[in-house]
Formats: sequence, structure tokens, C-alpha cells
Amino acid sequence: MELLLDMNSPGMVELTLRRMADGGIHDQLGGGFCRYSVDERWEIPHFEKMLYDNALLTQAYVEAFQVTGDGFFRQVACETLDYVLRELTSPAGGFFSTQDADTEGEEGKFFVWSLDEIERVVGPELADIAVRSFGVTEGGNFEGHNILCRSRSDADEAKRQGVSVEEFRAKLAEVKCALYAARAKRVAPGRDEKILTGWNGLMIAAFAQAGMAFGEARYVEAARRAADFVLANLRGPDGRLFRTCGVGQPAKLTGYLEDYAYLADGLLTLHEASQERKYLHAARELAALMLTHFADTANGNFYFTADDHEALIARTKDLHDNATPAANAVAVTVLVRLNALTSDASASAQVTRTLSACAPLMAESPQAASQLLLALDRHAAASEEFVVVGPAGSPEVAAALRHVHAKYRPHATVLAHDPSSPADALLPQLTPMTNLGDVTLYHCRDFACDAPVVGLTAIETACR
Repeated sequence: MELLLDMNSPGMVELTLRRMADGGIHDQLGGGFCRYSVDERWEIPHFEKMLYDNALLTQAYVEAFQVTGDGFFRQVACETLDYVLRELTSPAGGFFSTQDADTEGEEGKFFVWSLDEIERVVGPELADIAVRSFGVTEGGNFEGHNILCRSRSDADEAKRQGVSVEEFRAKLAEVKCALYAARAKRVAPGRDEKILTGWNGLMIAAFAQAGMAFGEARYVEAARRAADFVLANLRGPDGRLFRTCGVGQPAKLTGYLEDYAYLADGLLTLHEASQERKYLHAARELAALMLTHFADTANGNFYFTADDHEALIARTKDLHDNATPAANAVAVTVLVRLNALTSDASASAQVTRTLSACAPLMAESPQAASQLLLALDRHAAASEEFVVVGPAGSPEVAAALRHVHAKYRPHATVLAHDPSSPADALLPQLTPMTNLGDVTLYHCRDFACDAPVVGLTAIETACR
């Protein structure tokens, strides 16, 4: 689910992400994104919030930050994840599916404001900055009410209001805090508390990716808790996945291809963020199950249902990206990522078959095959590895990993290796790598490595 971004010309992507974050589709007070906008300005949303949208958009904003270094994108990603932690996370760690659009029979009632209400809540000293910053009017922009939107950057708004950027941001934070507290007293939207395996996989990836990029351990921990919940509660004794469960309710329904693919992809990202090998092993087990039960070895691609699923009129294949990436595309992405770590002949053959079978789709309808194109790009690119060598859990190793993760590296695999730990049979290529100081970085392509970089200062310079 990487951001398809020309790193030399990111203007279109940046503009779109900014306009979305400034619009009413983005909850300006509580964070998170609504399901879609009904107008061309991202102003009027359908107010339902979906777990998968917020997972995928978080990844886009994280990658935009990694490319540009612009703190605006980090802020949006963090606000989105904090919303998920607050509103869509179960006590046991799994993620709920949706938050409703309606309250008390009215769509958006929880989210909209009148001019009088805003002025009353924030008080006379902050009323002007609130009204001007969020474009609030007497008539409103949605059925006589106001959906809060931004039309200017902080710098432009501060200039327009004749204050410094720092002063503007401080006052706007006060406004948002007051409005959020007032909104919290309203009847809250309902919540669909289904815990879906595939969607949890998407959000695990989002939390893990943000935790790596921002050096935020709490996000990695959220990904870890969700992964442990899913692996404990939505996986049978034979390793096969179930589709869904509820709070205090047993898992049910046979897992589909997207459940295996999305979860395996999330586990691979969590492995890079945590360097806990159990997640790599779990991802590899899920990939093996995909190959056994879902692969069409004769014609390429994967079926959406397993070979022992209940009989259907037709056994279909999910090839086109929709609101979520195509399951086939994520499945082949998982195999490509795994092959960069541990070679598997059957997995490599399926990658070739799937990409070949999907070549006409990628050529004729590339907009419907973005994730397939990303998988193809990673498959065709030279494998790139960053291996940080040093004592597990040491501050130097943690800091070195943060330097590696800070940049957008779409073709890279990142590993940590403690030479004093027992060798992992899955990763024998790490065994010869030794630590030459407090911490050592090996930058490799197909595990042909450059001269090692020794010491944290040198690693920071090398990773810029």
C-alpha cells in the first residue's frame, strides 16, 4: 500500500493530501477521515468513518512525510492514528470496523456547528480566530449548519489574522480543545464492533509504519497488540484464518484471500518495526497457506476463496483495486517482500505467474491496478537491505533503526541483528555480519554489502 509517488515531482500528491486534510472529509477536531466526499472540494463528507480508509490514508500521509519532511503530513497521520486508538480500538487490542454517520436519526449531527454555538463555546477572545480559520458562516455550508474546513495553511491564516504562526497555532489549539470538549457531550455516533481480520491487517501496517517513521513506540505497541489479538483469536489450530469475531464472541466465517494477504503484509511491516521474528514467521506461514489454498498455479493469480471453501456458483478472483487494494495485488506484494528475506521457489514462481497474468490489466487499466504496479516495481527493482548490527534493545540500535526508517525507501528491507543471539534459520544471511563498535550498519543489494558504517554519528550521516 505504498504511496505511488514521483519523488522528483510530488506536487500532485502533496496537493491532494493537503486538500483532503483541510476539508470536511477530515475531522478537524477529532482526527480521522470520513468515508468519502460528495463534492469536488472535499468539503461535504458522508460522515461514516471506516477502519480501512483510515489505515490506508495514514500510510499515504506517513510516506508523504518521509519524502518531504513536512510536519503537516506527520500531524495528520498522528491525529488519524490517535482517533483510531481512542474510538476504534477494543480493550483487547483488535480494531473495530466503522463509526456511524448518523446520530439521533440525522446524518452528521454529531459533527456540525452553528455560528452561535461556536461563538458561545470558545468565548469572545477566540471566536474570531475560530470563525475565520474554519470558514464558519451564519448560513453554513451543509443544510444550514457548518462542517469545519480549512482553506489556508497555518502560515497564510496567521498572516491574514495579523499574528505570528506560533501564536496562531497556540490559539487554534485552544479553539479545537474547547470545541472537542463541547462535542464530546453530544450523543456519539454508533460503532460497528466487528473485528475483521483483513482490515486489522491494514491498520496493523499503518501503526507499524508510523511507529517506524516517527520513532513512536506507542504506535508500534498498538500494532503489536492488534497482531497478537488477531493471531490468538482469529486463527485456528491449523493456522487457518477466520474472517471476523466480536468482543467476547468467537471467531466465525472462513477467511478470504484478503484476510491472509492483508494480515501477512501487516505482520511483515510490524516485523520491520519491532524486529520480533515471530511476526516474520507468522507472515511466512500465512503466505504458505495462500499458496496452498488460494493460488491458481495453472493460470496465475489467486482465487478469492480457498480450495476447501463452501461451493459457490463461481470461484472469483479479486484483481482490481477498489476502496481497498486488490487481494491479488497484496498477496503478490507479500510474496515479493518475503522473497527479499528468504528465498522460496514456489513463492517466486507464483510471483512470476501472477504478474504475468495481470500484465494486460496493468497495461490497459493502470488506475485499477496501482498495488499490482507497486508489486511489479518492487519485484523488478534491485533488492535493498539495511541491517543494523548490535545488542538487541540497545539505545544505539534503536536510534540507528530510526535513522533508516526516517526516509521513504520503497524497495528496502530493514533488519536488526544481534550476533550474540541464536541464529534464525530463516535468515542465515545475517550470521556473518558482526558488530564493529556500539552499532554497525550494513547497506546491501541482494546481500552484496557496501563497507560497514560504524557508530551512530556515521550511520546518521549515511542515512540522510
